[in-house]
Amino acid sequence: MAETMERPTAMLIVTSDWERGESVVRRYYDANTENGNHIDDPSGDALYELIEDLNDTDNTFVIVSAADEALTWWASVARREEGGFEVVRRDPSRHEHEVEIQHRASHIAKDLTIWLAGRSF
Repeated sequence: MAETMERPTAMLIVTSDWERGESVVRRYYDANTENGNHIDDPSGDALYELIEDLNDTDNTFVIVSAADEALTWWASVARREEGGFEVVRRDPSRHEHEVEIQHRASHIAKDLTIWLAGRSF
């Protein structure tokens, strides 16, 4: 049976710079993989794909962090040699540091999407 994942609702904030007549899209977080893939504000589906693409050789982890470098929260998902994934969530401003082992990319993507929704931007 194939895994299915609910599509999370995404919110995009567009502000205007009226003096220059430009619209500015505000980024909230970035995802970066060991092999150089980068996605601004990845959806749950994009997180799922990044996690599914992890392997044991040259793409063993993905890190999601705040786009604003002044914010220090982050999460990582790393492929384990023993199978499954190690998931770390860290938010010093809330005294959070969680480490867990997961085996399904769809659950990890869903949990990360929910966790990201609760971060400060």
